[in-house]
Amino acid sequence: MNKIFQRISVVLFLAITIGYAAIPAAAQAQTYRFNNVKIEGNQRIEPATILTYAGIARGETVSAAKLNDAYQRVLGSGLFESVSMEPAGGTLVIKVREFPTINKINFEGNKRLKDDVLGQIIQSQSRRVYSPGTAELDAANITEAYGQAGRYAATVTPKIIRRSANRVDLVFEVVEGKVVEVERLSFVGNRAYSDRRLRRVLETKQAGLFRAIVGKDTFIADRVEFDKQVIRDFYLSRGYIDFQVLAANSEIARERDGFFITFNVREGQKFKFGEITTASDLEEVDTLEYEKVIRIKTGQTYTPTQVENTIARMERLAIQQSQNFIRVEPRITRNDRDLTLDIEFAIVRGPRVFVERIDVEGNATTLDRVVRRQFKVVEGDPFNPRQIRESAERIRSLGFFSNADVNAREGSASDQVIIDVNVEEQPTGSLNFGGSYGTEGGVGLAIGFKETNFMGRGQTLDFSIDTASESSAAGFAFIEPSLLGRDVKFRFAANHATTEGLNSTYDTKRSEFSTSLEFPISKNGRLQINYVFSNDEIFNLTVPSPILNAEVAEGSVSTSSLGYRFSYDTRRTGLNPNAGIVLQFSQEFAGLGGDAKFIKTTALVGAETKVLNEDVTLRAVFEGGAIHSLGGTNSRINNRFFLNGAQMRGFESLGLGPRVGNAIGGNALGGNLFAVARFDAEFPLGLPEEYGISAGLFYDVGTVWGLDNTAGGVDDTMHLRSAVGISILWTTGIGPLRFNFSKALEKQTYDRDRSFELTIQTQF
Repeated sequence: MNKIFQRISVVLFLAITIGYAAIPAAAQAQTYRFNNVKIEGNQRIEPATILTYAGIARGETVSAAKLNDAYQRVLGSGLFESVSMEPAGGTLVIKVREFPTINKINFEGNKRLKDDVLGQIIQSQSRRVYSPGTAELDAANITEAYGQAGRYAATVTPKIIRRSANRVDLVFEVVEGKVVEVERLSFVGNRAYSDRRLRRVLETKQAGLFRAIVGKDTFIADRVEFDKQVIRDFYLSRGYIDFQVLAANSEIARERDGFFITFNVREGQKFKFGEITTASDLEEVDTLEYEKVIRIKTGQTYTPTQVENTIARMERLAIQQSQNFIRVEPRITRNDRDLTLDIEFAIVRGPRVFVERIDVEGNATTLDRVVRRQFKVVEGDPFNPRQIRESAERIRSLGFFSNADVNAREGSASDQVIIDVNVEEQPTGSLNFGGSYGTEGGVGLAIGFKETNFMGRGQTLDFSIDTASESSAAGFAFIEPSLLGRDVKFRFAANHATTEGLNSTYDTKRSEFSTSLEFPISKNGRLQINYVFSNDEIFNLTVPSPILNAEVAEGSVSTSSLGYRFSYDTRRTGLNPNAGIVLQFSQEFAGLGGDAKFIKTTALVGAETKVLNEDVTLRAVFEGGAIHSLGGTNSRINNRFFLNGAQMRGFESLGLGPRVGNAIGGNALGGNLFAVARFDAEFPLGLPEEYGISAGLFYDVGTVWGLDNTAGGVDDTMHLRSAVGISILWTTGIGPLRFNFSKALEKQTYDRDRSFELTIQTQF
């Protein structure tokens, strides 16, 4: 036993001794000293550049670790495809293989995004050194661009084709994939408003029947973020001051062909306005004067818009009274017991800050003055943050820019502010080719060109040509929205139209030139003054009648008229998001030259409101008009009223009112007087939201009557007509279509009723 133990001890001793003796040789670091450096394989890169990256000096003692660091630096320069460093005695041999030069760049498989668009995304360029890392980054950027367009299944693979002289063609192979659509939009936590009502608010839409031409059902992450703010604004405008969007979850389907978006919301309680007061410590301020401009009533549903408008009116009053740097601060007291908000408008003196200058950038086409005239302030005026925010909204509403940022920064002194306006322009012109079909006009073709920012001046230029089997028309219009730099819209238009037996037994020809000026006279009211010169002719009468014979005998008749039109529309301010009122009144005075002499008056009153949690829309419109002939003349058929189209549903165009021979086959003559009332109710059908289909009920009652000439025994007395019907409303990619199924309840034997019609939906 002892002998065995002794033998084992000897073996272990020898092993430890040998191992210990070997450690110094293995642990000793290998070093090199090079008196010369030889570089091989470089064609474009200078040897000095390679030595600089290597960082090894002649005669310097270099360890193996430092030699490895030099290798990593040369390889990491991104200039070489491969690098090797081989010591050969006192010489260091550096062998490199340079990356090739890009000969040209191609894109294959791309259809939705064109080559010029993708060329602006990538960093790789022709005649530059090819870099695999840059090419991979370019592929990722192209994929992201497709994701912004809703194609999240797109893949991009960079490949190279080697050419002579160490050149390559860089090819990005694109597989676009299908558009990833929003398959479902749902909400969690909403009680006051249904999912259907909230979906109508969102910019994002569920995929519907027209998914191929409707872009808003494509999933875009930035649009979801915008929708979160839109929902918040919707609830705030209805008094839900504690509303929150807790989360907006977007989940992609396993097949990556659709997204499911869920908004998790917290509504809170609905608040109303409580006590409204005004206070100020400034001696020059009379609070009673400021209280007169308050339009808020206690008990109304709270909305920030009412508060903002009140502040704006108060600050405008301060400017009118030469009280500069006045600011109005709303101090809100919350009453949770009765769910009201007391508002105290505190009139204080703000800091003395002036506008030093306004800088506009990014507008390559649009002139600076088009942007600057959206500001109510100029250089040297007192700085008012509220006015700047309002100006920013006006710039965005022009429709000329895809993005517009307006920011204020400190100027050359602490009391000076520079306003920076950064815009991104977007296309403003359109060229349209289309066709149409109507039960009255038959098949037609249409060509149109419209530019809303002509020559970058903010002007509108519009050409159109429409032809049909029984009618044709051509028109031109020019609009200057800011005449002489003021809020005055100037418009000039010229039109020519002809008909050949369109629902009649005669042909017509009309040429018209018109010009107008339109300007605001209040926050919701606008006034338009217009002048019209027209020339009308009736000819080729095939079914004679005393009235039409007399008008044909007159030949070409010119009309020179001066008129005005007043409109009042509360929808412009949106103070009540659930209701709106429209008033219109116009008069035309003909006889300032020309042959025709008359006074033509029209009026319209319309109101709309939403009920039952805003799912049902109720609308009522009252409209009427009268023509009074002057100088012993008679009204002509081209100036009289007919109640066509949407004015009176349930009847054909030219289908009701006085008629030649009081027979259904006679020509409609129109009337000097008309009155009509239209009542509508629109409501959901319970179908999936993405179908865009809802329903409506309507009831119309009205009539046309009164002629200056009743020769031939024409019945021009007042006979009420009425019709009731059901509508199917379909929101499509080409516009909101309305299918009306109607029945005339009251009519005359010579009237022409209509049980079905298809129209583009209009309001007021």
